[in-house]
Amino acid sequence: MRVSRGPVACAALMLLSTAAALRSEPIRLSRSGAPKLRASAGAAHANATFCSKEEAFAWAKKDHRRLLHVVYRVGDIDRTIKFYTECLGMKLLRKRDIPEEKYTNAFLGYGREDAHFVVELTYNYGVDKYDIGAGFGHFGIATDDVAKTVEIIRAKGGKVTREYGTVKGGKTVTAFIEDPDGYKFEILDRPGTREPLCQVMLRVGDLDRAISFYEKAYGMELLRKQDNPRNKYTVALMGYGPEDRNAVVELTYKYGVAKYDKGNAYGQIAIGTDNVYKTAEVVKLSGGQVVREPGPLPGIGTKITSVLDPDGWKTVFVDNIDFAKELGSHAHH
Repeated sequence: MRVSRGPVACAALMLLSTAAALRSEPIRLSRSGAPKLRASAGAAHANATFCSKEEAFAWAKKDHRRLLHVVYRVGDIDRTIKFYTECLGMKLLRKRDIPEEKYTNAFLGYGREDAHFVVELTYNYGVDKYDIGAGFGHFGIATDDVAKTVEIIRAKGGKVTREYGTVKGGKTVTAFIEDPDGYKFEILDRPGTREPLCQVMLRVGDLDRAISFYEKAYGMELLRKQDNPRNKYTVALMGYGPEDRNAVVELTYKYGVAKYDKGNAYGQIAIGTDNVYKTAEVVKLSGGQVVREPGPLPGIGTKITSVLDPDGWKTVFVDNIDFAKELGSHAHH
């Protein structure tokens, strides 16, 4: 008898927590005191959902996740918008100014936010310079013609830091450029891709630890791993689908370097999820750190949770339905 009680108790707990989570949803809109207590109790129950780590990791793999955007700080938002639209061929998707918080945001990319990975620029009033640090690597832009893209960038006054050509020991044609704030972009030869903003490269101190964490906590798959002994580094590409059709996170380990200065310029990656409460629990079970407990954002009500990977890189998980509503409300403005 004792053996069968575990799953039954767990199932009952899950039913309770699901009911609590559902009950807390409409209540959140109420302004009176008592329902708030019920809502927070619901939120507390909402994360008591997994009987084992295995179950948690399996859920993360099945969760509907997608890379939404990458957030970073720039010193002059109009200058950056001009460079990205004229040189990199991005479109300005939306821009919002929040004077009470003294910052401006701009979202740019190659397609609609509900289907593409985009950049979210942040300009903080009065701050014109940031330290990019040594840990952030580059963004990747896939294009039909690397040479032509590089020439446009050069003609517009952009900085080409590595001329286009094949990488040592490889067949891929790439070039490297820098934007006005010094962020590096790798221009990749990938004709006909559906996802031109295709990667974010971050340096990590222990690649196997990072791969394991991204697989378990973030539900990503290891798409490929490549060692480059000549240049003393190894890369692992992590993502939610094939890299020719989806944006990926490229983790880079430099031989013998265990720690990096992250500076204060690069912010975070945003990932969509069906349940921020469960996501936070999976991250904790994977040894990650939750720096913002799951729940609705003040003002807009979108549910999020913010977490750190073992190297201290930040990711914010955003509720899929709430995010779709946010985009919908913007479309009607």
